[in-house]
Amino acid sequence: MLKSGLQSADREYMPDSVTLSATAAASSHRAPIKWPTEMGSMARQPILDLRGRVTGYGLIFQNEQSAVLDANRVEAASTILDNMVLFGLDRLTGGLPAFVRCNAEALIEQLVAVVPAFATVLEIPAGLDVTPKLLGACRKLRNAGFRLALVDFAWSPAPHPLLDLVEFVKVDLRRVHRRERLRQWLEGTSVAMVAEGVHSQEDYVQAQSEGFRHFQGPYFCKPEMIKDRKIPANQVFHVEILRQLFRDPLDLRTLCPLVMRDAALVYRVLRLVNSPICAIREPVSSIESAIMILGDVTFRRIATLAIQCALNEGRPPEILHTALVRARFCSQGARVCKLDPDEQYLIGMLSLLPAMLRLPMETLAQELPLSPKIRLALLGSSSHERSLLTWIESHEWGNASESHAIASSIGMNQQELTQIYVDALVWDGAAPDHLH
Repeated sequence: MLKSGLQSADREYMPDSVTLSATAAASSHRAPIKWPTEMGSMARQPILDLRGRVTGYGLIFQNEQSAVLDANRVEAASTILDNMVLFGLDRLTGGLPAFVRCNAEALIEQLVAVVPAFATVLEIPAGLDVTPKLLGACRKLRNAGFRLALVDFAWSPAPHPLLDLVEFVKVDLRRVHRRERLRQWLEGTSVAMVAEGVHSQEDYVQAQSEGFRHFQGPYFCKPEMIKDRKIPANQVFHVEILRQLFRDPLDLRTLCPLVMRDAALVYRVLRLVNSPICAIREPVSSIESAIMILGDVTFRRIATLAIQCALNEGRPPEILHTALVRARFCSQGARVCKLDPDEQYLIGMLSLLPAMLRLPMETLAQELPLSPKIRLALLGSSSHERSLLTWIESHEWGNASESHAIASSIGMNQQELTQIYVDALVWDGAAPDHLH
């Protein structure tokens, strides 16, 4: 069985939107979350460790004016906390810690007590005036089980007064260039340095060399590409299955022998067909009959996911995790802006194939019989077919002005798209019981 490998749980993902939605609803007694109209939008950014595992998510909230909510304002902090309670952190982060920015009042008045301490890292701006009240509040919150992080850290001649209380110090590589003094202050302590603004493999290597142990930024989706390399021989087989999956209709005589060579894919298909979802009274043991029962669309999605898992082996699991969220988002958004949901699912799912194989999209697009519209969208052309992918790429990393402009260009508003995005996060976190 192919697993995503996420630290939060050993989960297996099944990509058919209708089937998974039904099973997720059946296994959860909570109503679907809705984004409040007064809020704006939310994005999450993964924080990875040295082994490429996700250790938490930074939650970023933006208002309707495209600006990141200022946590130093009382009403902004209260709104953030209120919406965290409404959504449920476990549904937004899959059970991993949420890094949430706080202001002085939220800390001193213990407003943060409304969220679970074990699942929350409280981010404290380094520029706050550390009064005796604030210092005492931070000690009380730490004793209650909250972990603390110092953020927006800049150079200063003396150690910050909260360094003895925090577990993390977050430093933006693009804004703070004098980092030697910080490393000296933290030497011999258990405080972990988190590098923010890691946009490239070069940034990542530099941060590693400076002693950072956690990393936040889109670098894991943009690894160094090997331009002249061909698809490795052990992966050509999977690419050939992908090639067959994109043919319409499916050529079962050619496809079935290929599928039969992939034990994990065979198991996945038969497990799903024999589950209560398909309501098949007699067990199915033939791949050809199983494919016919599932139908072309469902089988394509299951097979594409299984192959993506295999191709992503050795890469950060969050790459596949992000691809699933993008695929779901693009598919659901397509229903609103009059695009083909299946084409959009494929665009979202394949958008991170270069990060999995460390090959340029130009090379990969030539290997697959994609339609011209899908190929151009994946290659980055500005088109209606690529609009949803461009929106979620911008939203993932807090580029609010660009995401708002895209939403406007396709006749939608930011709140509509954010609701679809949050739904995609919850859908991706669902773990149907019958697949374990």
